[in-house]
Amino acid sequence: MEDIKDKQYMERCLQLARMAKRTARPNPMVGAVVVCDGKIIGEGYHRKCGEPHAEVNAIRSVRDKSLLKKSTIYVSLEPCSHYGKTPPCSELIIQSGIPRVVVGSLDPFPQVSGRGVRMLREAGVDVKVGVLEKECIELNRFFMHFQQEKLPYVVLKWAQSRDTYIDVHREEFENAASISNSLTQTRVHKLRSEVQAILVGTETALKDNPSLSVRYWAGTDPVRVVLDRHGRLPQNLKLFDNTIQTIVFTENKEALLPRFLNKEKIEVKQIAFDDTLLKQLLVELGKLSIQSLLVEGGAQLLQSFIDQNLWDYAQIETGDLILKDGVKAPVLKNAFLIDTVFYQNNQISYFKPNVCCDL
Repeated sequence: MEDIKDKQYMERCLQLARMAKRTARPNPMVGAVVVCDGKIIGEGYHRKCGEPHAEVNAIRSVRDKSLLKKSTIYVSLEPCSHYGKTPPCSELIIQSGIPRVVVGSLDPFPQVSGRGVRMLREAGVDVKVGVLEKECIELNRFFMHFQQEKLPYVVLKWAQSRDTYIDVHREEFENAASISNSLTQTRVHKLRSEVQAILVGTETALKDNPSLSVRYWAGTDPVRVVLDRHGRLPQNLKLFDNTIQTIVFTENKEALLPRFLNKEKIEVKQIAFDDTLLKQLLVELGKLSIQSLLVEGGAQLLQSFIDQNLWDYAQIETGDLILKDGVKAPVLKNAFLIDTVFYQNNQISYFKPNVCCDL
């Protein structure tokens, strides 16, 4: 019975944590619940980086603090043990006299990783770890991946026709094939609001002139990232309107830099456009603490991420349209289907590579 109750309360922690899906980053989403005699007497979640953690908010919400000495606190991620922007949550739990702590998953952050649990146990607190662990890790897969690899979690996204083309053959600024509908377009903007950066290649920037913003969903615009090896992209593109932080990766920084001297939100970085280009790009974004990257195109860029096994998750929209000819959609390798949902006549499928199924 205790295991069942523990799972129920941990599920509530996950519900609370999800409320900060767009505001907690780059910190993880965390929820906490305080239970006494089978009743929830306090709960909270980490709302925003720099603000109190979930455990703090949950403990503060308890009206009768004397009940804490016979309560259990449930938390979806290991309580911190170090001084950062806020004091250690493990220390607060100990000071509050809470005798039992149930943790969803350990924190891979080097300054925490197991230390929070150890601090609690050394203080005589009964600690249980691993309740709904898979779900807790999945909730913070961007954060978990980044802490382990120091590279962004890479999400691939494209829309394709029923006969697997992503577009017709066209020139710059000609209209693209209309595969998405209003519902799936909204879903894409929701996805954009959940990642820290979004990447397109030179051809996509030229032909589509995208803004790569969150227009049909609430949230923060992701950092825009574009590849421009030879400086082909004109300054009047929406990408360069200086409204959103934008990073241009090029092979000739000195030639591009003068174009953006008066645009403080545009940064030019030089990398080698060779076989290691994508890995270099991910390393550079990792240095900027960018934990997640959405790759929206084009087909060659997407396929390169797949061929080099540099992706973690894919979202593929298949529309009702039949094109018969055009630009072929990328082909996934070593992937398995997670889920499929339908929006009117379009279906969106979710994939991951087998090698990443532990995240």
